[in-house]
Amino acid sequence: MQRPEYLDDIKRYFHSHPIVAILGPRQCGKTTLAKMYAHLQPEFPRSNYFDLESTVDVERLKNPLLALKPLTGLIVIDEIQRRPELFSILRVLVDDESLNQKYLILGSASRELIKQSSESLAGRIAYMELTPFSFSETGHIDRLWLRGGFPKAYLAHTDQECFDWLEFYIRTYLEQDIPNLGLRIAPDALRRFWIMLSHYHGNILNVSELGRSFSASDATIRHYLDILTGTFMVRQLQPWHENISKRQVKAPKIYFRDSGILHSLMNIRTFLELQVNPKLGASWEGFALEEIVRIHQIRNQDCYFWSTYGGAEIDLLIYQSGGLHGFEIKYSDAPKITKSMQIALQDLKLDQLTVIYPGEVDYALSEQILVKGLKNYLKGLKNDKKQ
Repeated sequence: MQRPEYLDDIKRYFHSHPIVAILGPRQCGKTTLAKMYAHLQPEFPRSNYFDLESTVDVERLKNPLLALKPLTGLIVIDEIQRRPELFSILRVLVDDESLNQKYLILGSASRELIKQSSESLAGRIAYMELTPFSFSETGHIDRLWLRGGFPKAYLAHTDQECFDWLEFYIRTYLEQDIPNLGLRIAPDALRRFWIMLSHYHGNILNVSELGRSFSASDATIRHYLDILTGTFMVRQLQPWHENISKRQVKAPKIYFRDSGILHSLMNIRTFLELQVNPKLGASWEGFALEEIVRIHQIRNQDCYFWSTYGGAEIDLLIYQSGGLHGFEIKYSDAPKITKSMQIALQDLKLDQLTVIYPGEVDYALSEQILVKGLKNYLKGLKNDKKQ
């Protein structure tokens, strides 16, 4: 599947930076995208590609300055989180004006986990996050919701093949990817934590409660959460605070970023099983939330939810163009106006609140509250961007 928008982003970032980093979860298509971009370059030589999971390429980079300095043009380094010490070498190379080099580096961890990059390459590197497939790329809601967007899961011939792949993906993540980041956590412990966390999907995080259930300290729970967040598995949606008299929730909400991973951990294997599962509404909320964030291209730090202890809440607030946009996400045939929506409009001073649901018909609940089917909403924004 072609991903032209991401290719355009890489090209744009290279206009102002000598290094572009593509970050995202393993198997989301980073290597494929990098090779697509490399093929657009004139005479891209195989010697300019390094895969740090390849023993041959690891040997080639044992003396990185000696290996990289003679190269020209585009140079691709895959799985950079395995050798974060390379960042200081890249700084020396891109600062040498006599060298004609641009670096496309790929990593399966956030820049917060690869700390050396931000410290060594400030002003020289542009970051972009590559997500698994989204609705704007696939055009299918139900299949994407059930299977998630990882290419090999989404494109599997059957649901059984999809969830077999997801099970092996989870096992590899726990047994190999986490240790490769230098994090010493028993795979069985992290898997139990991950399964336990799936039951908090769409809920406000209670660290102490989770710690008691897992027999671990609050610090350990937060550490595990930071790992899952930093490897793009989990979203910790932060609360928005308004200067009002009401008591507002201060803890984040937890969402699994890929619905297929969530369903695999919850042993949901078919769309019928999903429809009768008690977590159906929470699953839909997380899936729709991710799609909205992606289509708006919002940074994680500009996404919030809002909730008061009196029961008023908004599932998603995005801060864009100097204003707050509110979203309520309902798995319902025909959402109706609620007191919570009216309170949110008044307290947050929203110009408009959009209610997202799985239906096909869009309609207004009031001048400020619109109900939109998820498919219609995403298609509308995609068409607006094309114009």
